[in-house]
Amino acid sequence: MHSHKVLNIALAQAPLQESLSKELGISKILAQVLINRGLRDFKSAGEFLNIKVDNFLDPSSLPDMDKAVGFLKAAAKNKEKVMICGDYDADGITAVALLKGSLLSQGLDVTHYLPHRIKDGYGLNKNIIRLAKQNNIKILITVDCGISNHKEISELKKNGIATIVTDHHEPASIGLPEAFCIINPKLKDCGYKFRDLAGVGVAYKLCQAMSNSRLLEELDLVALGTIADSVPLKGENRIIAREGLLRFPRTKRPGLQALIENAGLKAEQKFTSTFISFIIGPRINASGRMDTAEESLRLLMSQDRPEAEALAKSLEAFNRQRQKVESRIMGEAEDLINREVNFKEQKIIVIAKEDWHQGVLGIVASKLADKFYRPAIVISLNDTLCKGSARSIKNFHLFEALKECQQFLNAFGGHSHAAGLVISKESIDDFRRHINRLASDALSIEDLLPSIDIDMELSFADINEMMIAELGSLEPFGTGNPEPLFLSRNLKLKSQPQVLGRETLKFWVTDGAFTYQAIGFGMANLKESLIEANSFDLVYTPRLDTWKEESGILLEIEEIFLR
Repeated sequence: MHSHKVLNIALAQAPLQESLSKELGISKILAQVLINRGLRDFKSAGEFLNIKVDNFLDPSSLPDMDKAVGFLKAAAKNKEKVMICGDYDADGITAVALLKGSLLSQGLDVTHYLPHRIKDGYGLNKNIIRLAKQNNIKILITVDCGISNHKEISELKKNGIATIVTDHHEPASIGLPEAFCIINPKLKDCGYKFRDLAGVGVAYKLCQAMSNSRLLEELDLVALGTIADSVPLKGENRIIAREGLLRFPRTKRPGLQALIENAGLKAEQKFTSTFISFIIGPRINASGRMDTAEESLRLLMSQDRPEAEALAKSLEAFNRQRQKVESRIMGEAEDLINREVNFKEQKIIVIAKEDWHQGVLGIVASKLADKFYRPAIVISLNDTLCKGSARSIKNFHLFEALKECQQFLNAFGGHSHAAGLVISKESIDDFRRHINRLASDALSIEDLLPSIDIDMELSFADINEMMIAELGSLEPFGTGNPEPLFLSRNLKLKSQPQVLGRETLKFWVTDGAFTYQAIGFGMANLKESLIEANSFDLVYTPRLDTWKEESGILLEIEEIFLR
């Protein structure tokens, strides 16, 4: 579809393919895909293909874990009050639901606080401190936040409130807060063998340690937060996602049951990470984006089916509202970019406007980064401090860049590819100039060209149902483990392309020897060009088409390159 896109075709490594194929009893195609994922030896590739709950790491190897468990068990005996403070996104909400339910079951006196995105902002704040003091809280536990709240944690400590930080964000360069315990796999010199847990994953490890159990029945909730947060689906995250998705159809949570039904999914179907990322996750996020995240938390913790059904309908309404607001802001952002951004001079998009709803800034930034293939920072202006969200591209580390610009920022935090920031209106122009100077040095012209990572070139003779079934052993797909993409060249139409609903293009394609059906979602505009082309190349994922009673092979198109 985009002739300017760069095809990154993985280097075929025949000797390694042969070795893995023989040792693991797999095809050379699957072997090459594993190599492309960095799994180049028998042990790591075998573990990846054969993950099981027995491979969970010991939670006590996380820093301060044993100390936190002992402290909380003593608090249960002493009937001390505990408050859990989380984030307002799906990761934070699932973490609060999981940890609160687990601690309540062990006899602790637990309350919670979910900050309001607009009124409170991310992380700990003065309101939380005030409530903790008023309610005689002795222990405050953060989930999916806290690692950058130095000032607030010091204030809590002065007031006799001990803080247990459970977080997965990168620590700030100024050091660690004065918390009683800090459980974070990203701490320097951390002995834990997996650093990419989501916030709910870190909370899950605390629950495991507290109960001395693997808590497999909680994995539907943990998988939801993990997949929705787009952390790499490798290591423990792969176990969480795979096992959690298997439990989703038979979840015992009334809230998830109602959400699944209300979203039009069927409990008996196979649940994938795509369903979480694009259907379930956005609905959980919607209440926190548009108002308070409390409704999503109530849904996940509900034990009453009628209540759950009402809450699921409420989240559906929030999600529709979010889509409308997002669409409006996206249009305004594109107009602003067309008027104000000089792409020859600016490798990073930094735009700001009044009345942009803070709840959708991250989604808009992500869509802009995808569309223009450069980092995007979207800021909502107001008279005091302005809040913004940032999303990046493959070769630009956002968090490190923001550290280099911190003289212009009032606050910031995040990851390599996603971040949030607070800035004064007067500092935005200086910030824009400075971060673009950094980007000018860090990003080449090639870095700003959209690219597609191709696992392998195939002839149609390589494709069969056994090969497609074998690729299924790589599931679940997601961040860090993308669905395999293949390239076949010099193809021709075998039938007149049909345009189906939602701009879908469907046609039969041949390489001269084999013929398969292909489908391209949102590609209807290519119909005439495809008919006129002498030949074309396809980038695709092969699937088993089970829509009708007789299954067949279907090529789901990622890109079409016309010749």
